Formats: sequence, structure tokens, C-alpha cells
Amino acid sequence: MSVCGCLSWSRLNDAVVPVIESFSLPSPIPQWPPGHGFGSGTINLGELEVREINKFEFIWGSDIKNRRKGVNFFKPVDIPVGFFCLGHYCQPDRTPLHGFVLVARELTRPEPPALLKPIDYSLIWCPDNWTEENVHGHGYFWLPTAPDGYKALGFIVTNKPAKPSLDDIRCVREDLTEVCEPQRIILSTHSKASNSPFNVWKIRPRNRGVHEKGVSVGTFFCSCIWSPGEDINMSCLKNLNPSLNLMPNLNQAHALVKYYGPRMYFHPDEVYLPSSVSWFFENGALLYKKGELEGQQIDPTGSNLPKGGCNDGEYWIDLPKDHSTEKKIKKGNLESAKVYVHVKPALGGAFTDIQVWVFCPFNGPGCLKIGLMNYQLSRVGQHVGDWEHVTLRISNFTGELWSVYLSQHSAGVWVDPAELEFVEGNKTIVYASRNGHANYPHPGDVLQGSGSLRIGIRNTVAFSDYYFDSSQSYEIVATEYLGDGVVNEPCWLQYMRKWGPTTVHDSRAEMTRTLNRLPESIRYTAKIVFDKLPNELYGEDGPTGPKEKSSWFGDEKC
Repeated sequence: MSVCGCLSWSRLNDAVVPVIESFSLPSPIPQWPPGHGFGSGTINLGELEVREINKFEFIWGSDIKNRRKGVNFFKPVDIPVGFFCLGHYCQPDRTPLHGFVLVARELTRPEPPALLKPIDYSLIWCPDNWTEENVHGHGYFWLPTAPDGYKALGFIVTNKPAKPSLDDIRCVREDLTEVCEPQRIILSTHSKASNSPFNVWKIRPRNRGVHEKGVSVGTFFCSCIWSPGEDINMSCLKNLNPSLNLMPNLNQAHALVKYYGPRMYFHPDEVYLPSSVSWFFENGALLYKKGELEGQQIDPTGSNLPKGGCNDGEYWIDLPKDHSTEKKIKKGNLESAKVYVHVKPALGGAFTDIQVWVFCPFNGPGCLKIGLMNYQLSRVGQHVGDWEHVTLRISNFTGELWSVYLSQHSAGVWVDPAELEFVEGNKTIVYASRNGHANYPHPGDVLQGSGSLRIGIRNTVAFSDYYFDSSQSYEIVATEYLGDGVVNEPCWLQYMRKWGPTTVHDSRAEMTRTLNRLPESIRYTAKIVFDKLPNELYGEDGPTGPKEKSSWFGDEKC
């Protein structure tokens, strides 16, 4: 299990300077099987070659006095000869240092050049209420002024008022860049002198997905005047190399799954366990067509399922009508369970996303939590067929696990490896919630609704003997970037309709009856919270399969 480090403090020229622990995975990165450019340390983007830098020098911290509530700013160090900085890095100081920025060099001598020095800097912000007692100097935030036809990809942070050298950073020719957007705010403070806010955001390419070219540089955006909805004056890189030889070949993809594949734990009281898709079909799952009363037995490979098209409501899968067989299928079959792996490029091909899909024949009813009281629901939340997934984002520079996405019903969250538990080296541990199978990084209770009001659907996860190792029980089902014929996609993957029927029971009536039993003082508030919960919790629709999800060719929802 990984453990987050703490900050300690030293003094440099009578100023407080944090000694920051860097995060590393529990085990060293192995030597990957040979082939292509995966894990080679550099990526060819066409006119530019880029390298990932994750060694930094601390420049300034926004709130060193309170230590674990601020943001630290760094400049990259040990930049190889011929490469140039594109911007500085920052992260909250409550976790060990774990990040990157890209540095770049020109592969040819194009005209006009791919990289140019800025012509000046604009001072964006500096704090007016800090002293040497709680900061290492002052923080000064500089935006490079790019020459015409060029874009700045990052900011420079200094702890002295003098402008940085024009040699400290490079701007990139505009046609080699893509538009960025703010991802999440990591610092919000206020200037007493100017009476204006100052905010810092992590940024990412605006357009993300398998076919998009935007490459994240790892820098940040900051402003005193920007408002959500406006474009930001910041760009990322564009991958103009069509070969994608930086992506793992099939042998390397297998090695990544076997090395990083998560161990998945289900609740000790879980009734509705996962199974393989073939077990689900072999044990009586039926295909129904609109207008027909009888369902058709599905072939174990799914070869008789309709292929292609879209979720048009013409077909759906359901359980058999025989009660004993239905009960058996609902419980799943952990012995047959495996994950179905989709390997795809992410962020312009600088990363590989390994989507690990888990199938459960049945999703059980939810548990309503109001304050200290729990109400086990009888039907709300249940539906036939449940697909959840975990995505491992791997750096194509090194093969290092960089981030993990945990799906949670209709949404999910990216989790930094420093916040995860590990087993057997660098295999992450994932906990699936009881009945609903949403994924979480640690045992405990998570409230889906309003945490501050303590009202919502309770997601309970715990360690148990019900688990399987996805690094051993897996099947790679799709690698589109490797071309046709490298991986034969299973027949059932082409089925784009529902894996469960549209329910006809009135689940909202059950919720209404529950609300009416509540004290009048909280009934109205509880109703507002419930109305915001996703429809799938009310069992109104069966889910579609993996390939019909927006994240199959796009990015994860977060």
C-alpha cells in the first residue's frame, strides 16, 4: 500500500523552503518487451521532439505557513542539451511531488522556426500580503509575450521581482499547437491591494479522444480576470506524426496489463458478483426484439446478436423467465469472471489508456442514507446487465502508470497513484461498491448526493474474499490503433443495444414513499438531492455495452 509523504521544512538564506517528498511507484518500472518507440523516453511529434521532465526545483509556495493547504510551484531541471522549457509546473502541497512538464527541441530547421524565444513578459500577479516569515521570497507569475504567429504554452514563476531571462522559455509556432481548457482549479486567493481574485488551474487539451492530436504539456494557467466560459490564452502541443509508433505493440500491451492490472475487491455481503460474458450467455440470457414476445437464446460468443447500428430500442437483453435460472444468473459467477481490455491512444498519443471493463449480470438496489439512518431500497437502482470500468493511463515516454480512472455509475474520477493502494508491486487495488459496483480507491462509505447534507445513495466498499486479479483474468478485445486483424474483436462487442430491458416498475414511487416518511424539516431538501441523481439509479434503462460508451473513442467523464 502506498503512503503519502509529509512536507518538512528547512531554511535557505533565512527563508523557509519546503523539503518535498517525491512520489514513486512501489516497484521499479520493468524493461518492456522490444518494439516501436514505446518507453523510449522521447516522442516525435513531427517537427518537434519532446521529452518528459519530472525533476523539479522548488520556486515558491502559496501558503507555506499552513503547509498542507497551499500550492507549490516548480521549474523543471536536468533538461537535456538542445531541449527547451515550455513552462513551469505546480501542484497542491498535500501530496508527494508527482507530475511532469514537456521540453521540446526542433527535429529539423524549419522556416519559420518551430520554437522562438518570447519577446517580453507580462507580470500577471504577485502576492501583496506575504512576508519572509511564511514564504520563500514572493511569488511572481510571468506570461511570455509570444512573437506573432507563436503561442505560449506555460507560465514562468520566480521569487524575485526581476523579469526572467528571455532564454528561460520557448514559444511554439501556432500551427504546431492546439487549444487548451481549464481542467480544475487548484488555487484561489485574493489580492487585498487590487481587490481582485487570483486563480490557478490545471489545463488539458480541449478536444480529447482517440483521434484528437492535442498533447498536454503539464503546465498550468493563471489569471486575475478570466471567467469560466471564456477562452484561455494558453495552448498545448499538437501531434502531427501519423505513425503512432510511440504506442505499445501487442506484446507490450499484454505486458502492461499483466504488470499493472488491478486487483478488484467486492463487498463481503455482495450478492450480485461479476461473470464472464460467455457465462452470462451460456446460462440463459435472452435476446428480445421489439414486437416479439419470446426471447432468443444467445450464442456463447454472441454471434447471433445484431451488430452495429445504434441504441435504437429495437433489441435488448433480458434474463430468462424461469425463476431459479434467473436467480442463478443474477448472482453472477466469480470463477468465470474476467476483464475485457481496450487499449487506445490518449492525449495525442503521449499516453496509452488501458480500459479494463467488468461485466456483472445484475445491478442490485441501492441504499438510501439520510443522516445516521439507512434505508435499504427494494427496487431503486436495480437493472439487468452492468458495465463498469477502470482506466490505467500509462506514459508512453517511460511506461509508468500515471493516473487511474475509476468509473462510478454514470460518471467517475481520475485518481493520482499517490492516493491509491497497491499490491504485488505496482498493481492497484480497486474496491467495488455493494450492489452497484461503482469503483473506489479505499474501503468505506461514499455518499452519492449531498455530502454536506448527508443525504443520498450510500456506496459501501470493503475488503473481502470476493476478488479477482485482472492482470491474470483478462482478454484484450480491441486495439484499433494497431490496425485490422491484430486483435479480433468478439462478436458481442459489436452489439450496440441495451444489455438490460427498460424497467416498467415505478421506482420513483418507492422513493416518494420513502420521502414521505421523513420529517417535514428535511423532506424538501432531500427531494432536491434525489432529483439530481442519475436516472440509472431509478432503474429506468438498461445500460449499453462498452463500445457504445462515449469514453470508448473519447476521454473519460470527469
